[in-house]
Amino acid sequence: MTSPILPSALTTLISSFTRETSPSSNPSPTHKPTQHQTLSANPQTTALTLQVLHNLQHQQLWTSLQIHELHSGPSAAAADTTDQTQKTHLISGIPPHRLYTHPDEQFYLLERGLREEDLELERMFVLPTVQGQTWSLRRLAGVFDALPEGQDTEGLEGEEGEERAGNVGMENENSNSGSGSSKADNLKEYYEYRKQARMTKEWGGKRMLLAMVDRQMGGDSTVVYYVVQDGAVKPRQN
Repeated sequence: MTSPILPSALTTLISSFTRETSPSSNPSPTHKPTQHQTLSANPQTTALTLQVLHNLQHQQLWTSLQIHELHSGPSAAAADTTDQTQKTHLISGIPPHRLYTHPDEQFYLLERGLREEDLELERMFVLPTVQGQTWSLRRLAGVFDALPEGQDTEGLEGEEGEERAGNVGMENENSNSGSGSSKADNLKEYYEYRKQARMTKEWGGKRMLLAMVDRQMGGDSTVVYYVVQDGAVKPRQN
């Protein structure tokens, strides 16, 4: 006797959204919607976006996840006819650790005795794609045009960043007294310089993650993430 095949977690997730967004004769909810149901109340959200969202939350442990519908910019508006009919969604969230550091920024941190663990985590954008999907440079440029500037993507900066710097300064007050600049001063200097570096793109331009899902024949729906940047990063000489 064979046991019935149970639906996968992703199938159950997508089915729950279908039930939530479909009209019902009894509009009174019987339970509080989950985080995914709140984010994906829009029926236009694709199954691909939900799959990547599920992977980010439950496997990559991202927090504060949001779904954004891409507003076509000048570059995307002039795209091919096939691109114009396709809707693009972006996912943003805060990863559990820092994912990328520009070489010049890394050198700046080393000079001041700072580590990546000392910095606050930032919100990053993720573009869901499928392996084998055709992307033109014009359409990809349109996605970058839709991203906010670097100074607007600071996930936990501002008052929280300064508060964290103050906490670090209190923890290291005794060890840093009489020994030059404290870590809190270095962090404050770093945050101020980072705003300027992002305006001038000294530490690189806009960047996001490209989430590629394997759905080809024999694929197991594995999600692989690639760092994609607007422009080239000049290699640093040793």
